Amino acid sequence: MLGNVLLLVLDAAFSFITLMLLARFFMQWQRVSFRNQIGQFVVATTDWVVRPLRRVIPGLLGFDMASLIPAWIFQTLFVFIELSLRGAPLSGNIGGLLLGLWGLGLLELARMAIYLVFGVVLMSAILSWVSPHSPAAPVMHNLSAPFLRPFRRIIPPIANVDLSPLVLLLVLQIVLMLLGGLRGNFASLLMG
Repeated sequence: MLGNVLLLVLDAAFSFITLMLLARFFMQWQRVSFRNQIGQFVVATTDWVVRPLRRVIPGLLGFDMASLIPAWIFQTLFVFIELSLRGAPLSGNIGGLLLGLWGLGLLELARMAIYLVFGVVLMSAILSWVSPHSPAAPVMHNLSAPFLRPFRRIIPPIANVDLSPLVLLLVLQIVLMLLGGLRGNFASLLMG
């Protein structure tokens, strides 16, 4: 019981920091302004880890690796803690163990990125209907636009209703299912 409570608290903490790091990564990738409440919140919650890492981890092809790599490390660390607390037999050679942990961490990072995109697209769609002039609307629109653009090219609006968010959310659900299937491949590396 206590172990489950501890896992819940750790999952919430690790997920929060990972989502904030991914939000910072996506905002910099899409050149979304940080001069708004959302941007300031993201910077305030991630500066403690990103600023020192910027000195040693350079950007790569315009991507902010100082935000992405720690998100991956946090997810890998959480996978290790979760497996340890659940009593999983982490055996086998050290190479397989590290590869399995890194792979599971990468899958969890991808899962968190999909959840973030899911939330941003959903918020963008809701704000476009309910409050298109709210301060968060441009941020959500700019973050969701590159993910929706390929679907908008294929799916025309019907009676001025954009159905591309629904199709994207369906595709994201399918990708989440595929990621769940890949999880077992890395788990076998951990168990030896």
